[in-house]
Amino acid sequence: MSMHITIVGAGLAGSLLAIYLGRKGYRVHVYERRADMRKVDVSAGRSINLALSDRGWRALEEVDMKATINEIATPMKGRMIHQDDGHLDFQPYGQEGQAIYSVSRGLLNQYLMDAAEATRNVTLYFNQQCEDINLDQTAVTFRDNNTGREQTIDTDIILGTDGAFSAVRQRLMKTDRFNYSQSFLEHGYKELSIPAAHDSSHLLEKNALHIWPRNSFMLIALPNLDGSFTSTLFLPFEGGPSFEQLRDENDVASFFQNHFPDAYEVMPTLKDDFFNNPTSSLVTIRCYPWSFAGNAAIMGDAAHAVVPFYGQGMNAGFEDVRLFNHYLEEEGDWEAAFHTFEREHKPDADAIADLALENFIEMRDKVADPQFLLRKKLEKKLEKRFPDQFQSVYAMVTFSHQPYSKALEMQQYQDRLFNELVSTPGVEEKVDNGALDERISKWLEG
Repeated sequence: MSMHITIVGAGLAGSLLAIYLGRKGYRVHVYERRADMRKVDVSAGRSINLALSDRGWRALEEVDMKATINEIATPMKGRMIHQDDGHLDFQPYGQEGQAIYSVSRGLLNQYLMDAAEATRNVTLYFNQQCEDINLDQTAVTFRDNNTGREQTIDTDIILGTDGAFSAVRQRLMKTDRFNYSQSFLEHGYKELSIPAAHDSSHLLEKNALHIWPRNSFMLIALPNLDGSFTSTLFLPFEGGPSFEQLRDENDVASFFQNHFPDAYEVMPTLKDDFFNNPTSSLVTIRCYPWSFAGNAAIMGDAAHAVVPFYGQGMNAGFEDVRLFNHYLEEEGDWEAAFHTFEREHKPDADAIADLALENFIEMRDKVADPQFLLRKKLEKKLEKRFPDQFQSVYAMVTFSHQPYSKALEMQQYQDRLFNELVSTPGVEEKVDNGALDERISKWLEG
């Protein structure tokens, strides 16, 4: 094909999009403001290891990358809750054989970049800062961060996959009737690390996502292939406890010894990590429309950044790319594909944003609550007893391809169901022996 496509942003969604389009025969030019991570050390402190689930796997499978990425992914079969008293409580994510997968953002990105270049239709350019976009003339101006030289690229299509603070979206915001909102949590995050044991084994259970829930804050840890864990502290910026109170090494050590003593014992580089790695913010971004005429569009975090607490940011971005690719095939026209994509997928983007915010409260506050734990047990029992009628909201989001908007709608319905069930004396036994089958069936059919 003679069309030239310019993608702004060579992150996960941009690299995957380049693979799809390159394989279709388009001439694809991808411009990235950062250096080539395959040639320089990736800056630590902002990664938050990714949780790859069914939506992401499906897109990778379509571009023949599933087997390759599976080699660098570690299955996490559930949450390992580290209680205040040191007790460990394992909560399975799904049914037997189901898991989400921990994967390094940087390594996954490098594999996708390599696969994009392997199509022979994709060219990657690095250290290229997007300075201006002329939407009417479909032209993009980039500045080379090394030389300061600017160049304007004339192209046929502009696609923005340049993240939560997208330059492409900023240009779309200047168009008529473009709606935009951003909302920051009062919490920030800081990446820390748990090294491997001397024999390169994991110091914690490797097939779990570890959570230390402490009401207004929490610590999590995801396994890496080398035996280490990438850990992340989520803590308010201000107030107490907060980042502003952790001013020196003694403050940090005391805080971790008091709140995460078992984690502290396996974090020998805690103090260096804490003061060398940045404290970053958590933002939810919503906007609409996602396109301009048939000339430009945004996808992934550029269109709908979400907080990371449902593990769906990357998965949602990959689903964007996969769905848009199918819309383009069905419509055969870029403008029609843009409009179908944004019209059909916008409600789902809003839904996963809401679900992610709600799941933050669940992870931080509820995973140790007896009523919540009972609900989780009942969810598993209902999935086994009514396999054709019941699926938990978590399973809908993580282990299916049903629209996020349907999952959000179902959550409100299931909340009413479980509020009634957990107040029923002896509910676990009654579910097991079928005493509540008729009552539950009426709920599920209603």
